[in-house]
Amino acid sequence: MRTSTARVVQLVLLILLALLVFTPLLWLVSTSLKGPAEDIFSSPPALLPAQPSLDAYVRLFQDNPLTTYLFNSTVVSGLAVLANLLFCSLAAYPLARLRFAGRGLVLALVVATILIPFQVVMIPLYLLMVQLGLRNTLLALVIPQAATAFGLYLLRQSFLGVPKELEEAARIDGCSRLGEWWNVMIPAAKADLITLAMFVFIGTWSDFLWPLVILDDPSLYTLPLGLQQLSSSFSLDWRIVAAGSVVSILPVLVVFVLLQRFILPNASGDAVKG
Repeated sequence: MRTSTARVVQLVLLILLALLVFTPLLWLVSTSLKGPAEDIFSSPPALLPAQPSLDAYVRLFQDNPLTTYLFNSTVVSGLAVLANLLFCSLAAYPLARLRFAGRGLVLALVVATILIPFQVVMIPLYLLMVQLGLRNTLLALVIPQAATAFGLYLLRQSFLGVPKELEEAARIDGCSRLGEWWNVMIPAAKADLITLAMFVFIGTWSDFLWPLVILDDPSLYTLPLGLQQLSSSFSLDWRIVAAGSVVSILPVLVVFVLLQRFILPNASGDAVKG
């Protein structure tokens, strides 16, 4: 009886928490769907639109180069994800499996960089991009996100959990170190690779400060930077701002829904069974 009561209480608390999280998103979608004649600041506030309309979305795409912003954000986020998966996994493998002098020190120094705020390195990074001739290029947005200390540490811990017997079997079959990394480590760490991809995609997709610093050309603006142009001191339509926010959130939700089923509780265990 106590167990049933505890489960009911837990379920009620989870529902209340879900409503608390979901209400702002519902309010955002509702505001974007309200018609031009509807008062979005009515009191008491109306959570659901009285006359649903897609006028804000139509004006959003007609009056703004939103497809360009979406394309730029997709290219930058996609390249950042691919670069992270490649470079972090290549760097994590020797730190997890190879024995060499200073391995612990290298790992400690890399992980310590997590404590350094981006604002500290932003100016040196900007000067470096200028010297390389990469200012006002999408590549300048990808390079700072190409490898992360979090990704290296995450994959290193994942590789440590892979049984050495798998590597020994691959070595007997004639695999090189690079072959072991590709044929053993990568499949076994699939769940952590997908987790890293999700984190990098979300972080790069929503990044605002670095594109604001390095880009001057409006044709290269990413979505967060482009949506900032929707508001100005002279005109501000909150319906369009809400519509733009909904459009920027949708790709993140789609990526999460598509990839969450691949995140397994024990990827290395599955590799052993196979």
